[in-house]
Order: sequence, then C-alpha cells, then structure tokens
Amino acid sequence: MAALPKNIEELHPSLWRGSQLARAYGKTVETGYPKLSAELPGGGWPVGSLIELLVQQPGVGEVRLLRPALVAVSKRPLVLLAPPHVPNVLALAYFGLPADKVMRLRAPKTADALWSAERVLSAGTCGALLFWQQHIRPESLRRLHLAAQSAETLFVLIRPLACAQDASPATLRLAVRPADGGVDVNVVKRRGPTRCEKLFVPLQPSPVLLSPHGRAHRHASASDIAAAKLSADIAAAH
Repeated sequence: MAALPKNIEELHPSLWRGSQLARAYGKTVETGYPKLSAELPGGGWPVGSLIELLVQQPGVGEVRLLRPALVAVSKRPLVLLAPPHVPNVLALAYFGLPADKVMRLRAPKTADALWSAERVLSAGTCGALLFWQQHIRPESLRRLHLAAQSAETLFVLIRPLACAQDASPATLRLAVRPADGGVDVNVVKRRGPTRCEKLFVPLQPSPVLLSPHGRAHRHASASDIAAAKLSADIAAAH
C-alpha cells in the first residue's frame, strides 16, 4: 500500500490545508487590488462559481470594487440582473465598460429573476453576471451554484449584509461596508483560513463626486449624499 504524500494537498487540486489558502483549480479574474487578491484563493475572483457580496445597501461601493474585473471580461456581454436603478450609459463609459456590451434584465418577481440567472449562466456566453437580490431560499442558492459551474462566467450575487449569518454554498463570500475613500472588506467565507481583520480597499471616486453637481451633494443632507453615492456606484440615473 502506497504511503500518503508528504503534502496531502497534492492528492487533488480541490484539497487544501486549513492553515493555507486553497489553490485555484479553475480560472480567476484579477481583482485589480493587490491586497485583496492576496486574500483570495488563486489570487483573484473565481470564475464559474457563486460569489456573494454582502452589502449594507446597494451602492456602498460594490460595482467600483468589481470594476477592474468587469473591464477585464468585457469582451463578452455583461448582464445586470434586477439592478436597483436603470444603468447610465455615461457612467458605464466612465467605468471603462462599453455600453454595447451591457445588458439590463428586469425581473419584478424573485422566481423570474432566479430563472433568468440560471438561463444566463447556462448559456455560457456572458463575461459576467451581477445579480441583486434580497431573499433567496437555500435550494435556489444551490441551483445557482450548480448553474455557475457550467459556464466560465464571473457570477456575483449581491445580497444584504444580514445574510452573512445564513449558510450558503458560495465559494467566496465577502462583507462590504462603506469607508472613507473606499470600502472595508471582511472575509465571511473562503477556501482557506479564517480572517477576522477587515481589509480596506481604496476605490476610484464615483463620477457623481467628480462633477460640480456631485460636489454640491457633499453639503447636502445625509440622505441626499447616500442617494448620490448609490446612483453613482451602480451606474444608475434617477
């Protein structure tokens, strides 16, 4: 009987030691942020799997966080499924995303949105799918996870931060909170050791904050500022 190898992880690419980050056994997309990449197995966003970004509210910086990866895969269509606002062509261009490569799918019912997500993933023709959804049953998450594995698509599910307490089959789960000049990221789940410390990721300013109208919002009420950031970050127009 052959002895086990000294490095047990050599038995199969999906095995890893609990004290180490897992090796990537699939494709990854560079995050564009070296410190964040260093905390992710394979050094980037995993392709062909379910990724969850858990946010306090839409617009805290999730799209800007994903911007380098979205630009990298923009040779194929980018699908925005059930975004909180209508995409703005100028804002998308500012983020480096060609407007003719972006598709918005509306789905007023959760069942319709889930069906659309599965169809997009099963088609395998899109570079990325961003899906905003608040309430998803565990069995639906498993279906999405399986569907994601059938295509080389960057699939990111954006859910409320409160969902961090729920179990999920997602390969990677990150909690994203707003911070001055960027976002604070906490690793909720990854293939590797637990990380309790938050990681600050600096982000490129939103277009609305670079415009005279956006600068005026800095002196407005807190609710006005929040609305402006939300609109800018998800490339939306009121």
